[in-house]
Amino acid sequence: MPGSAGSTAEPPGGSAADDLVERRRGKLHPAVARTREAVRTMLAELPKGTTVLVACSGGTDSLALAAATAFEAPKLELRAGAVIVDHGLQADSAHVAETAATQCRTLGLDPVHVRPVEVGADGGPEAAARAARYDALRDAADESGADVVLLAHTRDDQAETVLLGLGRGSGARSLAGMAPIAGLLRRPFLEVPRATTAAACIASGLRPWHDPHNDDPQYTRVRVRHEVLPVLEEALGPGVVEALARTAGLLRADADALDVLAADLAETAVRRTDDEVVCDIGMLESEPTAIRTRALRQAALEAGCRATDLTAAHIAAVDALVTAWRGQRWIDLPQGVRAVRRGGFIVLGEGVTG
Repeated sequence: MPGSAGSTAEPPGGSAADDLVERRRGKLHPAVARTREAVRTMLAELPKGTTVLVACSGGTDSLALAAATAFEAPKLELRAGAVIVDHGLQADSAHVAETAATQCRTLGLDPVHVRPVEVGADGGPEAAARAARYDALRDAADESGADVVLLAHTRDDQAETVLLGLGRGSGARSLAGMAPIAGLLRRPFLEVPRATTAAACIASGLRPWHDPHNDDPQYTRVRVRHEVLPVLEEALGPGVVEALARTAGLLRADADALDVLAADLAETAVRRTDDEVVCDIGMLESEPTAIRTRALRQAALEAGCRATDLTAAHIAAVDALVTAWRGQRWIDLPQGVRAVRRGGFIVLGEGVTG
């Protein structure tokens, strides 16, 4: 959930020569060096003059990202700004957001946008806040002409995402976690531990604001962070977070390759009408399960299912209409979508019947 900033501090940035001198003298804190290196690596291939926005809540991770980006972007001849999303979920959220914006301006980021949003209820509080936040980030990028928005998800966030996917019974794509680059969005810190971003803020004299939602056990991710991961570390030994994040990276490479093959299959086996998505059973049933089920998942998404609600169990049930047909009437999917077998086709849509 969103956080925001505390007090301001002098910008930690400087010239490339200053940075080199700091390193040679051993004055540059290792955590600051690691955050800067992660940002520099992520941005290095961007064309000069590109506008980059940092999604900054003012919390520890995003403030460390803002500071590192403010230092590195000018050296790469990039324009760096920030966007702060005010979710309006706390009484002082407007003040919190403006304080975060002030910190970003002090660091030298420009332009800095504050975007108030209304958080709905679809999918639960976490999913609704995330959807509102991402919409606001895209709007700010459009307004600024930004080609990149940086997000401050860390290695710890990646491990939590993998565990959440396991708990939902999701497939390999979900277990692959968050991608370092996903269209407009980039995540430089996916291999950086949360402890490093905290140390970077302390070393730079920055004072992050702590979001009380990050300790509220009503949120599933908070329970994973404070209850599940510590138990796993105790039972399995240290290194669980690193192992989960590494697993995500390995699965992502496999999932990417399979997704390409599934997309090719969907081009010929799946078609959309005005109200329905129709899948050709004859084309699907001879394909390997990993490719066929991905094509069916894509069909379910096109029919209106939300990705965060669509589980591997849902897709397995739809796949059974293809490979284990025994007269099933239909399969109920999220968002009121149904899948039904009609002759040689699987038909997906809202309220479809056999």
